[in-house]
Amino acid sequence: MQDLLSMLHAIRRPPLLMRAARIGAEDYRRAVHLPRLLGYGVLPRHGAALMRLIEIEGELNAQRTGSDTSYSLIRHVDVLIAMLGEARVLRATQAA
Repeated sequence: MQDLLSMLHAIRRPPLLMRAARIGAEDYRRAVHLPRLLGYGVLPRHGAALMRLIEIEGELNAQRTGSDTSYSLIRHVDVLIAMLGEARVLRATQAA
C-alpha cells in the first residue's frame, strides 16, 4: 500500500483544485461519496477504491489539460475529495 500512497503523493494538480479538495475531504464519508463515484453495490476495500479513484482522476485531468468540453470541474473535485479521504483512512489503518 505504500506504493499506492507514494503514487498519490506524486500527483501534481493546481493549488486551487487541491485546496478545494482538502476542504471537502474534512467532511468525507465513504458510504455516501464512494457509491456515487464508483457505482452502487458493495464498496471495495480502501486500497482498491483508491486505485480506481486515481485512474478516474487521471482521466479527468487529461480532459482538463486537453480542454475537453465534457470536463466537469465538480466531478474532478469530488474524485479528489474521495482520494484524499481514502488515503487518510488507509494511512490510519497502516499506523494502527
